[in-house]
Amino acid sequence: MAEVQVTVDSIIFKNDDNGYVVARVKEKNKTITITGCIPYIMEGQDLNLVGEWVTHPQFGEQFRVDSCEETLPNTIKGIERYLASGIISGIGPVTAKKIVEAFGESAFNVLENDIERLKEIEGIGEKKIAIIYKSYGKQKELKNIMMFFQNYGVTTNQCLKIYKRFKSDSIRIVKENPYILTEEISGFGFKTADKIARNLGIELSSPFRVGCGIKYIINQFCGLGHTCMPMDRLIKEGISILGVSEELLKESLIYNAYEGKIKIEECNGEQYVFTIPYYYCELGITKKIITLSLGNFNKLEIDIDKEINEFEENNNIKFAPSQKEAIKGALLNGIEIITGGPGTGKTTIINCISQIFEKYGMSVFMAAPTGRAAKRMGEATGKEAKTIHRLLEMGMGEDDEELFSKTEEAPLECDVIIVDEASMIDIVLMHNLLKAVPLGTRLIIVGDVDQLPSVGPGNVLRDLIESNCVKVVRLKDIFRQSSKSMIALNAHKINNGEIPILNEKDKDFYFINNDDSSKILDTVISLIDKRLPKFNKDWDKLKHIQILSPMRKGMLGVDNLNEKLKDVLNPKSSDKKEKQFRETLFRAGDKVMQIKNNYSLKWKRVAGIGENEGVGIFNGDMGYIKDIDEENDTLTVVFDEERKVVYESIYLDELELAYAITIHKSQGSEFPVIIIPAFMGPPLLMNRNLLYTGITRAKSLVVIVGSLKSIKFMIDNNKSFERYSLLKWRIENIMNAAN
Repeated sequence: MAEVQVTVDSIIFKNDDNGYVVARVKEKNKTITITGCIPYIMEGQDLNLVGEWVTHPQFGEQFRVDSCEETLPNTIKGIERYLASGIISGIGPVTAKKIVEAFGESAFNVLENDIERLKEIEGIGEKKIAIIYKSYGKQKELKNIMMFFQNYGVTTNQCLKIYKRFKSDSIRIVKENPYILTEEISGFGFKTADKIARNLGIELSSPFRVGCGIKYIINQFCGLGHTCMPMDRLIKEGISILGVSEELLKESLIYNAYEGKIKIEECNGEQYVFTIPYYYCELGITKKIITLSLGNFNKLEIDIDKEINEFEENNNIKFAPSQKEAIKGALLNGIEIITGGPGTGKTTIINCISQIFEKYGMSVFMAAPTGRAAKRMGEATGKEAKTIHRLLEMGMGEDDEELFSKTEEAPLECDVIIVDEASMIDIVLMHNLLKAVPLGTRLIIVGDVDQLPSVGPGNVLRDLIESNCVKVVRLKDIFRQSSKSMIALNAHKINNGEIPILNEKDKDFYFINNDDSSKILDTVISLIDKRLPKFNKDWDKLKHIQILSPMRKGMLGVDNLNEKLKDVLNPKSSDKKEKQFRETLFRAGDKVMQIKNNYSLKWKRVAGIGENEGVGIFNGDMGYIKDIDEENDTLTVVFDEERKVVYESIYLDELELAYAITIHKSQGSEFPVIIIPAFMGPPLLMNRNLLYTGITRAKSLVVIVGSLKSIKFMIDNNKSFERYSLLKWRIENIMNAAN
């Protein structure tokens, strides 16, 4: 870390919401550029900055600020310039000059300790003094709070959140109980609160600390995909992480359960601990699923077999018995789950179901968990499909929490809801979706239960299927042209624990055997850059070929692949602008992916059919960098060749290079061609589930490059990471009691 003393010369950019600033400052005899979060910055200020020097590809050397402390000027000229800057409401250049002429070097002392003396100056009355007093006090308050918390490694942005929540009481409240930060302020972790507490001398056995530590351990555990944590495991980790006794942990668990801060449930002789949000999500889903499965709905007085036959004739197809069962089930039941692998006709079934419903005047909504999945659903059916978030009209609250407009009080107004790619839906999203489904509305859930589970907590699709509460149809027959595809055939072979058929002539599934990681890397690059585009002239190396890796790290992980591929597929050029952001160098033309839902980003349509503009870019959306604006410090991305988004620097941590993406991130997407590097990795990760999900993302061609040993290992390894959830148990319990 470096430290510099500067005077603010000019502010180039400032975001008032989060305090992010780009400014020009004077350091000794030279002018430098600083970037960072400095919420109270004004021209003319003297600042003491701590941070690091970085080199921007276009703008050269800059100072990236980690912490900041204001140094008040001590000369007459400096004091006047500071007061004239506008940093204190009610004081402009004229008033600043009068104050300095009246009080000289004592001006700050008057403002802080004897502000009524400002009445001695002509033109300053009670009203103006009140404005000055309030503004000066607020500035001082915020600065004191930032100085206090930055000693404990709290970021400037976090300081702002603390101040917004607790105002002038911030320091007092946190000194009394630092752990309140983890409960009251989003994004505040236990470790930061614990560091503050340790410095303040709070004991390890403090009830605040133990209670907060328990929730921290549960949240860390649930971050791996669980909705709850076994009690014995929680106590074991609590002893290790918190350094307290088993007795103290049990006392805290009982107290916090009594206070309603956690929930303890017993299932099959074992105790499980929930944080409140996931507990109520499980309860809510259980109640709604049972209600929908047992509830009344308007029955269609139609000849179903006749409707199915008519659809078959119009589309020149013949449904398998399981496919007919799925269609009939959707028409006869209030809720149905349709599950099956690639090529089993899920999309065709959705088409048939929606057409029959609409033929008889029923409104049908279609949705999927991600933007890409929704787009695929819309293209395949010829009907509008939305993300679940958009269907529920999502927005953001003050603390960046997700808020839905569609709820139990304001439900979705339709007769049928069809949801695709349901394996990706976590416990929270499913809970919010079900809340908005009114009684009498049919719900059809479609997905491949053998794919990877959701990134978020829960194993919702599998739990619902295994609860035996809902009508479930499993599709096994490979449908029509898919029967000729080695992709579909091999996907089912892998799912059944069999070695796929490799390198059959004139087919769509190939394997290149190599055990050397560096040679695998070279082959992958050669395939996407030269061999595959040469093999099929219609394949664009950037748009149609996607590399999927099992991992992020290592030579064949996503991070390294993206660095190598960037220089091959989008090489540096004098006519391509670049922008360095943290560890990533973005270049015009780069393929990128949005990695979190952002409901505030605005987009404008540049192609395609639909609204001309809107708000919201979602996790998994992929596009290309169209332009980098150096002057305004922005970056423009066009997603799916349809929507243009201008990113300010503060949002760039939501973008990453996407020449290669993880198999997890590919869920819900489909690409004409995929290339998968196959290598040995952690057994919990390298399993059948992962390989199956990867190859099912391909539409026209799969090429696996790597070790045959690793492929066999993944196919034989059918142990997926166990997820703790009581959703299935809850539904079964109630249904058994009802029967």
